[in-house]
Amino acid sequence: MKNVLVAATVIMAMAAPAMADEAALKQEAAGIIKEFAGAMKTELEKGIQAGGPVEAIAVCNEKAPAIAKSHADKSGWQVGRTSLKLRNPSNGPDAWERKVLADFEARRAAGESPDTLVAAATVDGSFRFMKAIPTGELCLVCHGADLKPEVKARLEKLYPTDQAVGFKPGDLRGAFTLSKKL
Repeated sequence: MKNVLVAATVIMAMAAPAMADEAALKQEAAGIIKEFAGAMKTELEKGIQAGGPVEAIAVCNEKAPAIAKSHADKSGWQVGRTSLKLRNPSNGPDAWERKVLADFEARRAAGESPDTLVAAATVDGSFRFMKAIPTGELCLVCHGADLKPEVKARLEKLYPTDQAVGFKPGDLRGAFTLSKKL
């Protein structure tokens, strides 16, 4: 019996740092997302003020990748966005992200607020973290159901296979996705 208790104590002692590390990784990832989302929103608002919705599209097309890269370089994490309804095919979800996005959709449909949807896991030696992006009023200018003709034309030019339209406030627009090798 003593050997079983010793083994259980050793296992619990080994698991405690792992759980603490996971909590720290979650907190770090959430902070990066907060900064990334804030930077994106600021740039989108500047774009809209400077040239309306068409300029906001240019922000997403040209500046969003640079903003993500800047946060990745600064933090050591891979930083991006993905969705089940893609605008940019290069942001397509991998298998784990697709599963998480489907789970987020199911949880939202069951009444959970998209603002609270997060997921974390260790996958193939990397810590993965996702946070849902709820569709807000600002998003509807380029992702809503009733787009202005100039917005629609610009989207068709930049994203000929665009699926990221028709959203309503509170819909799951997609998710921020982060990954860090352990």
